[in-house]
Amino acid sequence: MKYRDVLIEEITPEMEGKEVRVAGWVHAVRRVGKLVFLIVRDFTGTIQVTFRVPKEASEEEKERYKELIKKVSKLPLESAVMVVGVVRRDPRAPRGVELAGKDLVVLNEAKSPLPLDVAGKVDAHIDTRLANRPMDLRRPESQAVLRLVSLAARAIREYLYDLNFTEVFTPKIIASGSEGGAQLVPVFYFGKTAYLAQSPQLYKELLTSSLEYVFEIAPAWRHEESDTPYHLAEFISVDVEMAFADYNDVMKVLENVVKRVIDYARERGGRWLEVLGHRPPEVALPIPRITYKEAWEIIKAEGFDVEPGEDFGTPELRKLSEVLEKEGKTSGGFYFIVDWPADVRPFYTKRKGSDVVGGKEVDLSESFDLNWKHLEISSGSTRIHVRRELEEELKRRGLSPESFEWYLKWFDYGMPPHAGWGMGLQRLMVPVAGISNVRLATTFPRDMKRLVP
Repeated sequence: MKYRDVLIEEITPEMEGKEVRVAGWVHAVRRVGKLVFLIVRDFTGTIQVTFRVPKEASEEEKERYKELIKKVSKLPLESAVMVVGVVRRDPRAPRGVELAGKDLVVLNEAKSPLPLDVAGKVDAHIDTRLANRPMDLRRPESQAVLRLVSLAARAIREYLYDLNFTEVFTPKIIASGSEGGAQLVPVFYFGKTAYLAQSPQLYKELLTSSLEYVFEIAPAWRHEESDTPYHLAEFISVDVEMAFADYNDVMKVLENVVKRVIDYARERGGRWLEVLGHRPPEVALPIPRITYKEAWEIIKAEGFDVEPGEDFGTPELRKLSEVLEKEGKTSGGFYFIVDWPADVRPFYTKRKGSDVVGGKEVDLSESFDLNWKHLEISSGSTRIHVRRELEEELKRRGLSPESFEWYLKWFDYGMPPHAGWGMGLQRLMVPVAGISNVRLATTFPRDMKRLVP
């Protein structure tokens, strides 16, 4: 059977009189007297199909139409159907066009009642939506978010390809943790314990010694006891690593990536942004930078008790972003915090000397976070490229260099200076798509409570 010869969005008033075949789902049915109005939806939009008995038809045809009208009027919502109709201009209809229904085939009748209102007239809690995710993804708003995620990935790829990056695919089953062993997800692997990759960090570093400029867009896993709107156990990580570069170089790449994604969303994703009723923030480059020391001083002045050299929590970052926005020191809500204390960064982060923060001498590093308001979007640094320094950092943190020998030994063979960053793709969609929960930018989210669907 030929299910369709045209997508719904392709039907225009200029096609008046042409018979077309569409396929999709029953979005709504309404009977008014002898007429039945059927709204059919495919992934491009909806169209109204009007079924009526033609006056000029033969008696046999009139009976067929009457049976067809009965059949259509009883259709359960979300049934999969194929419809044949004739295009008809109608200024009252969306896009000025509808179909005069001639035939309908039920491809799969839906069960009633539905577990979720796809039309969106009845709001549902996010847990209900995610428990019924395949049905939730039929909602135009849900589809719009995922189409913007796809557009973002495309924008990132195109920009990095233009910069002569090579897209790579690194192992996702690993022998040891990339971030020092914290938050690992163990798996049983041929009689041994292995782990799901927290990031491609160590592998992408090694690849800079050959391919030089590499990137990857792939899943990563964290065993985090965090039940917040911004944490996932499995997420999509965008990772970049550059040879013969430092953290200033890769920050420039990062801010251009963010701007490219937002520009793509504005220029090519307008229809989906309209569905969501959202406009992404305006981003002008360069994105402002403040040092950890400057951020600490602002946070301290706002009454927070943070020891010099400590990381910042969400309450502190909320206040910091408020202050920076008032002072005009963000770009569309984005800002960098640079030169973090070395001890709160991963072991492979290059140190850059010390400074006095709040009266205390603090060892700093060539590192940064990119935040949007209070939310960390990306983190990166210049990496250590000298084996001896890496071994010292591992020991300083109570880690065994022997456990990382598979990685360390390649630093004996001309490992170049290098730098990079990792970015949570779903987190970037918070400002891009205007979502309040990263799970909405995920097809089937995995978190500390959710393993199905």
